[in-house]
Amino acid sequence: MNTQNADLHCHSTVSDGTLSPEVLAARAHAQGVRLWALTDHDEISGQARAASAAAALGLDYLTGVEISVSFLHATVHIVGLGFDPDNAALNEGLRHTRGGRTRRAHDMAADLARVGIKGAFEGALKYAGNPDLISRTHFARHMVETGVCKDTYEVFRKYLTEGKPGYVEHRWASLKEAVHWITAAGGVAIIAHPARYGFKPTEEYALLTEFIGHGGRGIEVITGSHSVAEAKIYTQTALEFDLLASCGSDFHSPEESRIELGALPRLPASLTPVWSVLSERIQRGAAAPAAA
Repeated sequence: MNTQNADLHCHSTVSDGTLSPEVLAARAHAQGVRLWALTDHDEISGQARAASAAAALGLDYLTGVEISVSFLHATVHIVGLGFDPDNAALNEGLRHTRGGRTRRAHDMAADLARVGIKGAFEGALKYAGNPDLISRTHFARHMVETGVCKDTYEVFRKYLTEGKPGYVEHRWASLKEAVHWITAAGGVAIIAHPARYGFKPTEEYALLTEFIGHGGRGIEVITGSHSVAEAKIYTQTALEFDLLASCGSDFHSPEESRIELGALPRLPASLTPVWSVLSERIQRGAAAPAAA
């Protein structure tokens, strides 16, 4: 079961990716993915398009989302899989979470202007397929286009992160809220790319125990953000805390992403994959037969 080529974390133009849900579905299928989820940031308006494109290709599909959460001193991401996209509580929670992004973006642009980078809001907006979801990634693309930095990795080394120009803290949903929205809609909540947060052991323990206490059930073990060593660490974490294991490339763009859709190693055989408890939620792909 763990040998399945699943990619359960990626982003489209509905949030901060550069490819449409339909193009992502085709790319995932071409790369050998057999179970796919689109997990746009704080937004599920691309789910019907993604599911329809996957079905046409014969690609199994799970609904997905990545919710921004404020926890301790960091922004943590919680992935939801296999939920009902029409659930009212989930939709209202996500709408509220998206509400502060535009105000934050204006503040980021003002801070960048103070160090000589003018017009950043308007420049970032050109890259935002959904203006309500304007993000640091859109600012980074603008800053590469205008020659401020050579690539988005350099942008995030010099700008837009804590202590650097353009960083503006935002109060996202609480961990409790995000997990409850997902579980109330029938889905499974998963801690995304846990190695990225830089938590001390006591802080990570606090995250894990509070997450589980609110009904969270899974953790990303194999991701585009994790090294081989980190994947081993979170394999042990999943076993120790009896968590379901997930995997996803966190693909955003062919030019920017660290790893291609479907190119991740498989989950270790010792782990229980998240899709094992979501079999009834998987939308089975059934491609049309070839023309005679």
